[in-house]
Amino acid sequence: MSQDKNNKIVGLRGMNDVLPTDAHLWQHLEAAIEGLVRAYGYTQIRTPILEQTALFKRGIGEVTDIVEKEMYSFEDSLNGEQLTLRPEGTAAAVRAVIEHNLLYDGPKRLWYTGPMFRHERPQRGRYRQFHQLGIEALGFAGPDIDAEIILMCQRLWDDLGLVGVRLELNSLGQAAERHAHRQALVAYFENHKDQLDEDSQRRLHTNPLRILDTKNPALKTLVEDAPKLIDYLGAESLAHFEAVQSLLKANNVPFKINHRLVRGLDYYNLTVFEWVTDQLGAQGTIAGGGRYDPLIEQIGGKSAPACGWAMGMERVLELMKEQQVLPEVEATCDVYVLHQGGETLTTAMVSAERLRSVGIDVVLHCAPDGQAASFKSQMKKADNSGAALALIIGPDELAQNVVQLKNLRAQAPQEAIAIDQLVDVVIERLVSLDE
Repeated sequence: MSQDKNNKIVGLRGMNDVLPTDAHLWQHLEAAIEGLVRAYGYTQIRTPILEQTALFKRGIGEVTDIVEKEMYSFEDSLNGEQLTLRPEGTAAAVRAVIEHNLLYDGPKRLWYTGPMFRHERPQRGRYRQFHQLGIEALGFAGPDIDAEIILMCQRLWDDLGLVGVRLELNSLGQAAERHAHRQALVAYFENHKDQLDEDSQRRLHTNPLRILDTKNPALKTLVEDAPKLIDYLGAESLAHFEAVQSLLKANNVPFKINHRLVRGLDYYNLTVFEWVTDQLGAQGTIAGGGRYDPLIEQIGGKSAPACGWAMGMERVLELMKEQQVLPEVEATCDVYVLHQGGETLTTAMVSAERLRSVGIDVVLHCAPDGQAASFKSQMKKADNSGAALALIIGPDELAQNVVQLKNLRAQAPQEAIAIDQLVDVVIERLVSLDE
């Protein structure tokens, strides 16, 4: 028992802590996301982390890697419900839209961020708990919204200063067209069955389109020579795809048609796309999505068109680090308050609260051992905080009813300020430093 108590408990593999040293990177990315969705008129939706397992089986597709191998699913011991930690956000967002009848007054542009969970092998930027930005446009049928959500991605890369992120594009057509292509695929792969790996043989008759998404390099040539879905698309599907391409070209967004691009989820139709990079190893996709018109009806709602995309936030942060497009670490405060304990601490704390009340960020020195440190050691903390000003309150200042104000970022004499004038003077000094 004593040995158990002494064992260090560590986090789960693939579920990482975000430490203070990286917090500013996350905040920078989150600020860019908030600016992006505001620019395009998207409003936020938040869904629970836990959903019924049936939602993902029906929405994502039972014969997919996510459902077959990666979901964290369990039975609720209290009521026997089958529950799953969400592996992606689209099915949950669509469930919420249906349940709350959000399309009753017209189409909706929605966005969300949050943790998702997949039991896969952790690797650079890919974890078992990961964070995702999701963009969902529901109720729009035209190619214009397909192009818009792709343009959103391009704008985000530009805003973050990322380069070399390539757009790959394809069309999955409609159900009847995919059915005809499926029959041709099955016949083709049947003729080469001896070359298929175990996973592809298992999927040959259940979901042959997934074979095109294989990561097995030994199947590369076989897959490249397989029948292409675009050859089975009808006039309407082709026109939709051409319109998307035309809008992207008009906005100077380069892209490559990738006929093997099928995405890993069953709910897609027509436009699908991925944004890829060569700088993060073999798993180079950092964002992807497309049109998923069948999903709303598939989950139980009234049929309505929809499209969207999702981005792995850890993947993008890794790419930002790789390309060294990182934000500067911001100062933790505007003012750092030094004191010598006792009555000087009381005055220091009252002064700090007065400054915070007018919107000034303040750090009050607190000694780890509860004993007042020397002003010299406190001043080192003040410098390291990035504060613009230091507020010094010692016994002498207390006796004179003043505080000492020191400019930490410019050469200027230290000045004594009457306590009742403190707020006005600090505001004045901070404004002058910003000019």
